[in-house]
Amino acid sequence: MKYVFGPVPSRRLGQSLGIDTIPLKTCNWNCVYCQLGRSVPLTNQRQEYYPREKILLEIRQALEAHTAGGIDWITFVGSGEPTLHSGLGWLIQEVKGLTDLPVAVITNGSTLYQQDVRSDLGAADAVLPTLDAGKPWLYQKINRPHPEITLERLLEGMRAFRDGYAGQLWVEVMLVCGLNDTEIALTDIAAALQTIQPDEIHLNLPTRPPAETWVRPTDDAGLLRAQAILGATARVVHPASGSFDVSGAADLNEAIVGILTRHPMREDELIRTLDESHQDVHQALSRLASSGRAQVVERYGVRFWGGPGTVFPDETHSQRTSPGSSRKSNRK
Repeated sequence: MKYVFGPVPSRRLGQSLGIDTIPLKTCNWNCVYCQLGRSVPLTNQRQEYYPREKILLEIRQALEAHTAGGIDWITFVGSGEPTLHSGLGWLIQEVKGLTDLPVAVITNGSTLYQQDVRSDLGAADAVLPTLDAGKPWLYQKINRPHPEITLERLLEGMRAFRDGYAGQLWVEVMLVCGLNDTEIALTDIAAALQTIQPDEIHLNLPTRPPAETWVRPTDDAGLLRAQAILGATARVVHPASGSFDVSGAADLNEAIVGILTRHPMREDELIRTLDESHQDVHQALSRLASSGRAQVVERYGVRFWGGPGTVFPDETHSQRTSPGSSRKSNRK
């Protein structure tokens, strides 16, 4: 499928059926920690990147292909910022008419200052925007936003959305070692969150391959510091464990590429998924690499597999390496 992937395991959303509304890397942020690499170029234009009717058709097909209990949430999350698709509100409403499953939208929150975006997201059961900094200079350093998206505008949009939203608002904070895990940075974030009043604060770690090689997740002390400063509604979201469901796929390789494009996987996760599908694992991985439909990205001394077309500067990666092979880093 082109627009629907998974279900994939999520610590917060169980088995989450992913809906991707935009081409790879259509985004108005260029976060240093992004698991999909750099955003080149940045865009802040709302439009119908893919036909909404085609996206809805695939959602219908995916729902029909999975048995009851196989999907916990339907989640709009994708290859950049999903709210940039101008038909998102229509899609949410249509999905709500198809199923009783809850709908979530994972967004950076940058477009919430726009009334039409807030209206589009109003029918979702949960919205998960991001706030990584409480000061403009740190926001610029971590999220590297489109010039139109200032921190003031981001916060203004979140506050306006909170005022009119009846669902669950869960704000995500990605903790990067040495940037926003200090006492000063966390105190600034806490002050900003106090004006938003989210239902929960989710503390995330960049455990998947970050865009920039120097990014590291905070340590245990940083997590404890964040929980203490951000308050009782803050909780750590550890990486989810579980299988990636490709059981309903007509083409296994296509399903795997669909997941990798939006959700890079550790090599051991990918091997487990392929093994559960009764594939010759090493042949399957070799085909993905040699065809250019997937690439290996090394971060933290770990091999990840991601989709084609992602930009990971200065990384140790290859589109044509055999599974299990090692490569020396080009970094000085």
